[in-house]
Amino acid sequence: MQGTFRKELQTELENILRFWMEHTIDERHGGFKGRIMHNGAADAYALKGVVLNARILWTFSVAHRYDARPEYIATARRAYAYITEHFIDTEFGGVYWTVDYTGKPVDTKKQIYALSFAAYAFSEYYKAAGEELAKEQAIALYRLIEQHAYDPEHGGYFEAFSRDWGELKDLRLSAKDANEKKTMNTHLHVLEAYANLYTVWPDDGLKRSIIGLLNVFYDKMLNTNKNRLSLFFDERWQVKGNLVSYGHDIEAAWLMQEAAEIIKAEEVIQKFREVAVRMAETALEGVDEDGGMWYEYDADADHLVREKHWWPQAEAVVGFLNAWQLSRKERFLRQAEASWQFIRRSILDKQHGEWFWGIDAEGKPMQEDKAGLWKCPYHNARACLEGIRRLT
Repeated sequence: MQGTFRKELQTELENILRFWMEHTIDERHGGFKGRIMHNGAADAYALKGVVLNARILWTFSVAHRYDARPEYIATARRAYAYITEHFIDTEFGGVYWTVDYTGKPVDTKKQIYALSFAAYAFSEYYKAAGEELAKEQAIALYRLIEQHAYDPEHGGYFEAFSRDWGELKDLRLSAKDANEKKTMNTHLHVLEAYANLYTVWPDDGLKRSIIGLLNVFYDKMLNTNKNRLSLFFDERWQVKGNLVSYGHDIEAAWLMQEAAEIIKAEEVIQKFREVAVRMAETALEGVDEDGGMWYEYDADADHLVREKHWWPQAEAVVGFLNAWQLSRKERFLRQAEASWQFIRRSILDKQHGEWFWGIDAEGKPMQEDKAGLWKCPYHNARACLEGIRRLT
């Protein structure tokens, strides 16, 4: 069964990468199209987001390191060139949130989440292409985050700033997020970016920053039982709201552990391995009978969002495989396989390619974008790559 599982992930990885190469390259205006609708039609005038472009850069860089193909590194080079030319703010530093379809800046805010993804992608591109400037750009973004976003009084990182690093009233990543000073989501991807940068630049200050982040997760964000994460906080780490994000829990479970292992922090590695298994165990509560993972649960309102978005399914494959590797408990392997079979049945778009945004409460495909500011090849391609590696 594991051999079949691995082969299916390999096939799907190639399908995902082929879709992005064949359908999203913007030959007319450069870079990549900002939006592909659910039916495969492109919006030629859509905004182009830095998160989309950074995730494309990361995906094709890591894919090339896994399977060195000229078309993969060429796609990565295209993404790198577009980010460098259009998204980097040469005056104030950092990256813009969006540009228009011609590449002119539109939303120039400095969202720390976005800087993190750019750093994550640049360090991965350095590994794939040996481009020294990309590593230097990742280091520069790390230093900007530390300079402007780090909270020396209470720890952690603030969410967002204006173009010139001033205060913003609206700090949200998206309309669905709470407007709070600190969020688990941004911290998770700062951690992810810093850990990847450390693999190419093992700097002592960077290591201290990663340890600080891990401490924030353990002491401030994980609940009393250390099996679930709170999502939104004020600057003093008072929890705001009581949302449960099943996808973020299962994703964070393995990313926190990975970061501890990358920096060889022996004092916390075992602690985060234990947390990873506990979080996977608790995340099983968010899995439906069909193997799919629910989107989120509002504990205050006792309301379950009965949708199954694409990215929690991808993260479930990795998180449950990781828990199986750590614990050798077969139920985690069975759930990883069930998550993958749910993806095959309900999330893969067999007509237009790539993955649906998700399925709704009635089990029907959601009519959301196939590619856009948030829909990228990062979660699903990474799930395939991680699954292949873990099942080898």
